[in-house]
Amino acid sequence: MKFLLITLITHVADPASGEKKSPADRLREVLDKAVLAEELGFDGFAVGERHEDPFISSSPPVVLSNIAARTSKIALFTGVTTLSLLDPVRAFEDYSTLDNLSGGRLELIIGKGNGAAQAELFHVTAEDQWERNREGYELFRLLWDSETVTWSGRFRPPLVNAKALPRPLQNRIRIWHGSATSTASVDLAARHGDPLFSANVINPIEPYAELVSHYRQRWEFCGHRPEDALVGAGTAGFYITPTSQEAVAAYRPMFEARLAFARRAGMPVVFESIEDFVERSSALVGSPEQVIDKVGRYHERLGHEVMHLSADADGVTPAQQRRSLELFQSEVAPVLRARIPSRPLMAQWNLKDVVG
Repeated sequence: MKFLLITLITHVADPASGEKKSPADRLREVLDKAVLAEELGFDGFAVGERHEDPFISSSPPVVLSNIAARTSKIALFTGVTTLSLLDPVRAFEDYSTLDNLSGGRLELIIGKGNGAAQAELFHVTAEDQWERNREGYELFRLLWDSETVTWSGRFRPPLVNAKALPRPLQNRIRIWHGSATSTASVDLAARHGDPLFSANVINPIEPYAELVSHYRQRWEFCGHRPEDALVGAGTAGFYITPTSQEAVAAYRPMFEARLAFARRAGMPVVFESIEDFVERSSALVGSPEQVIDKVGRYHERLGHEVMHLSADADGVTPAQQRRSLELFQSEVAPVLRARIPSRPLMAQWNLKDVVG
């Protein structure tokens, strides 16, 4: 199994200390966390894309380029690239540049994105968002694979013998399709022979397992070999300590802050208590043995080979978070890597080729 750290770069006050960093300090914190992820042996680091408060992750390629300059081997992911909002030509130029700067360590997770504010900002509607995502993906892929492109679509001007530069370092980039509960992304992934990354965050496992099952069925229907399907999955929270009691006690303020925010905002509440959250969600909060057991149970349902964990401190101190990450890498990751075989990330292939 492969392990990523992920951040959506929320810009909020710390639930424990009440401190709210400046945007510059918060962004530097993300860079430092990516360096730590490589130091500790994580396989990848992902930066989300959101265009609304309380996030400051509107420009993943800029953040990831900074991370590329400070690291040498960790894979660089987006989580997700919102192609429904972006001009695919401009997105190609940004990510092709990043691919070159990083030495071919880039993998994309794409999706339509969430949030009414960002949809309004980019004039995207509920009626056209999925079609924009599909069209954006197909043009992005065509630009990556072809020196010159002639193309026409609904949502941007046509291209005639267009040449987008720079050409990428990777001849074929791996593009994952991020999905929460909609089959639209799943169907697109299966049709094009791409991997699926299940959000696996808000609800218990059942809807995500159903979606992954649908992906595998569509994958075979589209003529692909069943064994070639590739699945990743997210987690709803992360904090690991030697004992479950210590982990739950430390994580409780963060859970209660999230619960209070959801209720104030009128959002649906799925897990009413931290005990229910730890038991029925994908959150990895507990002892190493509990985390290993939960990941194993989720793998039985999802068959995933890649998993992401939160890169953010989530209300614990930086020292506590570092100890948690170190404990994961020393006690949990080796067991899961041995039990759950996984294919290399593209960065592992490309760096091997460079060294070879």
